[in-house]
Amino acid sequence: MCPNRLEGTGLESSPGAGAQTRALALALRQAVAGVGGVGALAHRWDPGTGRLVLMAVDGVPAGAARAWAELREEQDVPPSRALRRGVLARTAGDPLGTGASGTVAVPLIGAEGPIGVVSVLLAGSDEPDDVQLSFLHAVAAWTAGRLENRAGWPALREPGPEEERTLGTAELTAALAEAVTSQDVVRAVAEHVLPPFEADGLVVAVYEDGRLTRVGQVGYAEEYLRRFEGPLRAGMPDTEALRSRRPQFVESPAQLYEILPATENVILLGTSPKMAWAFLPLLASGRAVGMWVLSFNHPRAFSPEERTLLTALSALVGQALERARLYDLEHARAQELQSALLPQVLPRLPAAVAAARYLPAGRGEQVGGDWFDVIPLSADRVAMVIGDVMGHGIAEAATMGRLRTAVRTLADLDMAPDELLGHLNDLVSELGEDFYATCLYAVYDPVARCCSYSLAGHPPPVFVYPDGTVHSPVLSPDPPLGAAAPPFAAHELPLPDGSLVVLCTDGLVESAVQDVEQGLARLLRVLSEAAVRPARFTGTDQEEDVRGIEALCDTVVGALVPDRGRTNDDAALLIAHTRAMPAGDVASCGLPDDPRAAGQAREFVRDQLARWGLDDLATTTELLVSELVGNVIRHARGPMWLRLLRSRILTCEVYDGSLSTPRIRHAKYTDEGGRGLQLVAALSRRWGARYLRDAKCIWAEQDIPGDTVDRAGAAGGGAP
Repeated sequence: MCPNRLEGTGLESSPGAGAQTRALALALRQAVAGVGGVGALAHRWDPGTGRLVLMAVDGVPAGAARAWAELREEQDVPPSRALRRGVLARTAGDPLGTGASGTVAVPLIGAEGPIGVVSVLLAGSDEPDDVQLSFLHAVAAWTAGRLENRAGWPALREPGPEEERTLGTAELTAALAEAVTSQDVVRAVAEHVLPPFEADGLVVAVYEDGRLTRVGQVGYAEEYLRRFEGPLRAGMPDTEALRSRRPQFVESPAQLYEILPATENVILLGTSPKMAWAFLPLLASGRAVGMWVLSFNHPRAFSPEERTLLTALSALVGQALERARLYDLEHARAQELQSALLPQVLPRLPAAVAAARYLPAGRGEQVGGDWFDVIPLSADRVAMVIGDVMGHGIAEAATMGRLRTAVRTLADLDMAPDELLGHLNDLVSELGEDFYATCLYAVYDPVARCCSYSLAGHPPPVFVYPDGTVHSPVLSPDPPLGAAAPPFAAHELPLPDGSLVVLCTDGLVESAVQDVEQGLARLLRVLSEAAVRPARFTGTDQEEDVRGIEALCDTVVGALVPDRGRTNDDAALLIAHTRAMPAGDVASCGLPDDPRAAGQAREFVRDQLARWGLDDLATTTELLVSELVGNVIRHARGPMWLRLLRSRILTCEVYDGSLSTPRIRHAKYTDEGGRGLQLVAALSRRWGARYLRDAKCIWAEQDIPGDTVDRAGAAGGGAP
């Protein structure tokens, strides 16, 4: 129900009803907001008839308000009791059938006694606390001062500009109730207190460890306020306000000089650009939690009513600031946890360099579960993953960390994207029915020059080709992890050398003003416009490539999330610049399925390493190849072939037609064999196996000496 709506109560034609309802409605809004009620009513006391007459309502339906249109002084209802006793009266229950949990009524006391009553219908089971009741008394005192008239209220005047501005701190109460962070509290006070009081400056600070720490200010230069940082100074108005827990009002510089005891304090405040101040302690839970200072560019007197109202508002601001500080601390810890779970540095790999952005939500109470990663695989392949745990909070951030760890573990097993998402889906399903996540896992192969990927409920990847073409495959994504039924669809497409792979979460492309499709279309436009600019990615200088990708990330974020403060979801963006492996850095040959294979493999290795200028690695590589080939001959089957890859490392791969899993045996001292894979593990920087549709590959990697890589690169055949 709208404020002032009195239809059906018989008051529409009463003298001065327009002025009365306008002024009273302002007071009722303030009372409802300050106490957290569902509605309020204002009654005028008519001594001639001995009755309370309803004059204004806020949030109470006309039918319900009619029951209290007139009340006798002796009735056993909260407004009548408050009038009789001259003090606040409250009771539980729902007397008007509005769903209220109780009623609190405060008498309006004039110079010659009570002139009316303001009643608030309460919401919820919690009783108003002392701060809220104090605020309600302040509203009642203000209202009584405006409405008092010996003949009653019929001659009530329109509220003047000062009254309108003062009772506009109703909006402040609502804004403080919605404030989440300390900065929200500062903004609420700046927007709803400075204008009605015609103040020119504001400082809000928290009180911790014997000192005041600013959380926000308006109308002051940062350099000036730094003078007041540090422990509290004796005799200063803010120190006295915190000590006594009573506001300190300074109406002019002359009054300021009278109360300052020390020359240093005169120097500090004597250079202030302001001419009047209200130092207001912020109290919550029985203790001082901070201070807010209103200041003015000219000398100003503070009326008793203004002092009462500012004192009451201080209690509300103090409670809001204490809540906000608790949130700030919890949110900071949550963000630290989330930051620790995300990659601190992305690897720079021969086949790809990448840059990423994580954007926390500008609004909302908790952290999110977006994550990304770049994982080196065997054969210089690169895994790129991005995901989003649905929901916000510490639990979601922790789940994100678990999923990122799981993806890394599964990626080390060289699983195909669809198979990896199947295992990840099992993990999410085991977390419970309320846990879901989207994910995109892609693998770039620089030898085959292709990208394979699978996605679970996630926005599709975007590819930017070297000629500037921007492509986003049109797919029917599988359901999110936790709700999907594997297998997941497997996708693959060729990727020319120098292409960009762009992955993002829905927070980047979806918002309150655009859906995912619109956001993706906008992302494609931004990437297309960026791609026609002068080439940023040469491929010959990774430092230059990284700078180009970083700049592109900033361009995308700036275009798609121009106002981060208004976002309700976190977002992640990952852009990778891919580089294919030159054909001259790949060598392969087929091997017979018999004992002659080992000798042929060693001969092939010697010849190829000589061509690459890697003779120093020949002996070790021959030994590795001999063991890998011998393992196939003894435990697997053909066809068999050997492949060597040169980049920053030397990779030896032996393929065979068996899907059996190689494993290291613990050979006894008397055993003549069984130590082949132990030798492979000892000679290589790392080794492993990956599985194809009808074959497997056992691989081993060795470091290439730095000077050798430099000579090979100078010759034109080395890794970038």
